[in-house]
Amino acid sequence: MTAAADHDRRARRQGLRLGAGLALLGLPALWLPARGQDGAPLRPTVSQAEGPFYPVRLPADGDADLLRNGTRMPRRGQPAQLEGRLVDLRGRPLAGLQVEIWQCDADGHYHHPGDGDQADPGFQGWGRASVDGEGRWRFRTIRPAPYTGRTPHIHVKVKDGRRELLTTQLYVAGEPGNERDGLYRSIRDPRDRAALTVAFEPGPQGLVGQARLVLDT
Repeated sequence: MTAAADHDRRARRQGLRLGAGLALLGLPALWLPARGQDGAPLRPTVSQAEGPFYPVRLPADGDADLLRNGTRMPRRGQPAQLEGRLVDLRGRPLAGLQVEIWQCDADGHYHHPGDGDQADPGFQGWGRASVDGEGRWRFRTIRPAPYTGRTPHIHVKVKDGRRELLTTQLYVAGEPGNERDGLYRSIRDPRDRAALTVAFEPGPQGLVGQARLVLDT
């Protein structure tokens, strides 16, 4: 075995040990390269429509835990954690920014007068998380649910104070409705589509989905 091959083997073993350590600590296992395989910068996350149901009034309980709205909890829905990193084109963390998400409840209703204000009062429906020094953000929510005309999705905004830097949507990997959804189909490049498609997988406290958001700052 050459010295270079032995070095590569040791590096892979070290990476596996570090990844296992982070998993035990409950930290996001987002070991994503800072640059593409060809050394090029990362692709910026594509924007998508805000949609008609961004909250008219933000909930009094506006933290990153959508599974508790004040003292209430959702009547229905599969608990899930959505987490990820926010980075620039070189993979550097964008600490101090805010990530917002909003979505319908398990029955497909938003907290919005345009949707009849029928949403589950125990489901917060909207939340905000601050990005930490490593670029990480995290929410507790429910697995996205479908409603007429739309495949399951979560709306996302990135803000610097009041300034909006990105608005997009995240989709659920493996959903049969994805290919029938007009907004999902409008993402032409497979790389951009993959970046907005999240695999929700079983974890210790429910499903866990991971996504990376990349800004061209």
